Amino acid sequence: MPSPTQRALARVPDRLRPFLVRHRRLVKFLLVGSGCFALTTVIDFELKLTVLAGKPVVALTIATVIGTVVSYVLNRRWAFRADGRPREVLMFVLVSAVAIAVNDLPLVASRYLLDLREPYTSPFRQEVADFLSGMVVGTFVAMLFRYWAMRRWVFVPLAGPALAAAVPQEPGHAAPELPRDVP
Repeated sequence: MPSPTQRALARVPDRLRPFLVRHRRLVKFLLVGSGCFALTTVIDFELKLTVLAGKPVVALTIATVIGTVVSYVLNRRWAFRADGRPREVLMFVLVSAVAIAVNDLPLVASRYLLDLREPYTSPFRQEVADFLSGMVVGTFVAMLFRYWAMRRWVFVPLAGPALAAAVPQEPGHAAPELPRDVP
């Protein structure tokens, strides 16, 4: 029985398939990110329009933390197929803390430096500015940082390909997938 990934690839036009296979880790990372972006957006609006009405940066930070936790689990299990070593978890927390701050900075600038908030602008403009600065610009810049940092410091193999191939595997388990750009 083909995997969900194989079934999805079967529906992709033939000319795109080699590109997607070659960049499968990036594609998986972007799929996880898209789902977490949607989750973060929904949580952000729910918090902002209810219990955190006057605190948009706090609402975005909480929503981003929740999205980040979901992202970690999905990226670790699917996109990067890592094993959850204590060092990996610590590095993920550190990278994510920086990424959350990066994500919040455009919203802080929009609200408090450019004064795109009530009473200086209309409620509609404020919400559009919040969405564009916090959810679009902030998420995009944080995503670029996260992808680079995850590959560089978080989801790294313990050893090179030669050593990984020499380590005996449990029956029914494949050798861990190693990034192509690791020397």
